[in-house]
Amino acid sequence: MKIMDSTGKEKEAIQLMAEADKKVRSSGSFLGGMFGGNQKVEEACEMYARAANMFKMAKNWSAAGNAFCQAARLHMQLQNKHDSATSFIDAGNAFKKADPQEAIKCLNAAIDIYTDMGRFTIAAKHHITIAEVYESELVDIEKAIAHYEQAADYYKGEESNSSANKCLLKVASYSAQLEQYPKAIEIYEQVGTNTMDNPLLKYSAKEYFFKASLCHFIVDELNAKLAVGKYEEMFPAFSDSRECKLLKKLLEAHEEQNAEAFTEAVKEFDSISRLDQWLTTMLLRIKKTIQGDEDDLK
Repeated sequence: MKIMDSTGKEKEAIQLMAEADKKVRSSGSFLGGMFGGNQKVEEACEMYARAANMFKMAKNWSAAGNAFCQAARLHMQLQNKHDSATSFIDAGNAFKKADPQEAIKCLNAAIDIYTDMGRFTIAAKHHITIAEVYESELVDIEKAIAHYEQAADYYKGEESNSSANKCLLKVASYSAQLEQYPKAIEIYEQVGTNTMDNPLLKYSAKEYFFKASLCHFIVDELNAKLAVGKYEEMFPAFSDSRECKLLKKLLEAHEEQNAEAFTEAVKEFDSISRLDQWLTTMLLRIKKTIQGDEDDLK
């Protein structure tokens, strides 16, 4: 019965699409245009949206995406900008399950409408969605970074600083993975400085200064030393943190080219606060700069 049901829905949707197409064609004819052309386009819009939802029920995501796109274009023709954008978002969400590239096209179309209307916060939200598609479906980190940056820009313009910071931290994390350390350092320092005076966010500031220090360390040991000193001065609470103590031990081990002491310090830190994938990667990169070292943290 279930199978019958979804095939039935699909057949019904295909029929609706054909009727909607016919309405659009007749609204464009000379006579059709004279006699309620717009009304026909509005009816067609509604039919495409209904068909799209039936395709969704039948889990035919591409067809659903296409139907929502048709509705979006007609809404645009009728100057219903908001409805057009909403339909493009619906199309994007359907395509996400079948065709990530198409999903991105639809989401970008919606973003164009929202920015045109001055709705930057909502545009930013959809840039994040695109960034996530690039992260997980298409694994194109450079493009994900670009969309997180655009979202951060829009959030900043609307004074939504904590949302902007969230996007920027993603950018920093990926930039460091791609060995673009100066960019990562700049962001971690900026966000660290913005959060250290906020009683609620103060706790996170030490994490950002820690990450900035690690990026410095990979590039140059002396730089890292100077950076740690600078962060302690700016943010005295950093001095007492376990992160700062670890950095000092690592700097000492590195100076002595002592891989064993380096690993020991990392293990001790990890036994109390687990190191995530990013921190482990960065610490390994630093450890590789110690002469004659094997490549692990064991």
